[in-house]
Amino acid sequence: MTDQALHALADAAGLIVEWEDADGNPQTVSDANLRTILTALGHPCATPADCKAAAEALAQAHAANFVTADLGTPVRLPGVHGKVRMRLESGETIEHDLGPDGLLPAIDVAGYHGIEHHHGSLVVAVAPQRCAPMPAGEGGRRPWGASVQIYALRGEHPTAFGDFGALAEFGWAAAERGMDALAISPVHALFTADPGRYSPYSPSSREYLNPLFIDPALIGIEHDCGGPGTGDLIDWQQAWPCRMQALRRFHDDFFADPDRDESHFNAFAEIGGERLRQHAVFEALQGFFFRTQGAGGWQAWPADYRDPHGEAVAKFAKANADEIRFHIFLQWLADASLGGAHGIARARGMAVGLVADLAVGLDPGGSHAWSRRGELLTGLGIGAPPDAFQAAGQNWGLTSFSPEGLRRTGFAPFIRMLRAAMRHAGAIRIDHALGLRRLWLVPEGASPMDGAYLKMPEQDLLRLIALESQRAGVAVIGEDLGVVPPGFRDAIAARGIYGMRVLPFERNEDGEFRPNADWGAGAVAMTSTHDLVPIAGWWRERDLDWREKLTGADMADARSARAEERAGLWGAFVDAGIVTGKAPAGDDPEPALDAALAFTASAPCDLALFPAEDLFGIDEAPNLPGTIDEHPNWRRRLPGTGEALLSDPANVRRIERINQARAK
Repeated sequence: MTDQALHALADAAGLIVEWEDADGNPQTVSDANLRTILTALGHPCATPADCKAAAEALAQAHAANFVTADLGTPVRLPGVHGKVRMRLESGETIEHDLGPDGLLPAIDVAGYHGIEHHHGSLVVAVAPQRCAPMPAGEGGRRPWGASVQIYALRGEHPTAFGDFGALAEFGWAAAERGMDALAISPVHALFTADPGRYSPYSPSSREYLNPLFIDPALIGIEHDCGGPGTGDLIDWQQAWPCRMQALRRFHDDFFADPDRDESHFNAFAEIGGERLRQHAVFEALQGFFFRTQGAGGWQAWPADYRDPHGEAVAKFAKANADEIRFHIFLQWLADASLGGAHGIARARGMAVGLVADLAVGLDPGGSHAWSRRGELLTGLGIGAPPDAFQAAGQNWGLTSFSPEGLRRTGFAPFIRMLRAAMRHAGAIRIDHALGLRRLWLVPEGASPMDGAYLKMPEQDLLRLIALESQRAGVAVIGEDLGVVPPGFRDAIAARGIYGMRVLPFERNEDGEFRPNADWGAGAVAMTSTHDLVPIAGWWRERDLDWREKLTGADMADARSARAEERAGLWGAFVDAGIVTGKAPAGDDPEPALDAALAFTASAPCDLALFPAEDLFGIDEAPNLPGTIDEHPNWRRRLPGTGEALLSDPANVRRIERINQARAK
């Protein structure tokens, strides 16, 4: 017997009680798990009366003060009727007399417009139908580019890890070779005090930047304490603190200079306002409690400091004003460095420039969760349900936006996040874009198998993405990989969001590789991603080697299957006219890599992106999901500078073939 009141509350809260797994089998969330998740969402549900009261409270909370609409389409304003005055962003005012249905006539100007009515006011965000398009390359060619891990780059001056300066150098050299785009992993703020937290996908805040990537030339560093910079793997425990010490010295010298010009810094700080200051306060507090107590996040601080508006925090900020200024200073330098890298790429002729990456979630112990936790899910992680690759499901140890928090704040944190990502980019990639429709929630301390899907305000989010994209002139890519909900790809395509067509995943129901001609124009063609073994490594089974090493499992069947897959992939290359003859042996990946690059470049997609590992014939992946210390995640460096690698004869040959394919 089902608990009807509980299920009604779950539906009102956006939880999906019945769903299909990766194999298409129907699944039902247990009542016990529903109660756990609803309680974490802040909805009492111990009794039917509790459930009914919580559902009624939700209905009242949904009274809108922020509504999204499509350009040229009437929009219903819930609970509003009679005379209203609309003030467009331009300042123009228009009066309407709404009927009982609250239907506002179509608005033909995109933007954020104010509505005043008898009971108060609200904002209508009117969105264009589609995001900004991907710009064409020179002469109308279809653009292409490289995906790089910033830390992996090597610049003219050897440093312990790559940074925005090395990124600018690589962009300069890449533009000269015909590239139009340079995709990067997230550069969100991490935890500056903790060198052990270097994954770019576990940020403290998505509104601010990682200051470790500040261009060393901007602060007068030519050789930092990482030595000659020739190591293959980064030692973050040594390199991170050394770079922070150099940044602190530059800060101290800057403000000790009586002839300094603080005007640009002061303007940046003023524009950043209280939110920037709160982030800096968090960084100062986290640094103090990490050094003195080993605290991993604000939850481990003394109780008085967990309230960002409390007296203890105010006293700390007053006593540590210089430290707080230091962290604001870092954000100023990081913003200038990233802007410089994008500016150089565009000035050198790249049609797109940087493609920024927007991580799906946040570290629950970070800056955003401390300063504005009401905007986020609390007591719940996000992840993925069990599937063929992860039988136990996944808990990523991250949090994300609460639908109720977004509605309550007029989607302001989502808009700020988009603007931060688009500030210095020609396109952005939304990590796990499926989260625009639904997120898999995992209760704190529970198994991912005990989770449930939470519906997100998809249409509102898609409209806001389109609006901000058009305003910034920034194209949008959505990572639509994994268990894709029915109709999702059509929904994002209708908004002009580019999907991803990643070579190893482009197969039909029988597992055969699809012709590249079928990949479609409204997508990004890719040979692999940072979470996949590069093509050369796939061909020679480096991923299977790692699996065997880490699990001890017998890989004989997997290697036999890989041999069949190699033959199938080579057959797709032959059918496309890319190659002729028999497939090369498993220990001879170069012909297969060259063919994979040409095959992917020849797809009709509006953009093609190739990981640096594939362009340069590297067989190891930047990241191996499911591992922490067992694999050198986010530590591998490229074997040479961008100029040297791009000038290597084998790489020159590959790049020329890509240029030819993209010009057709």
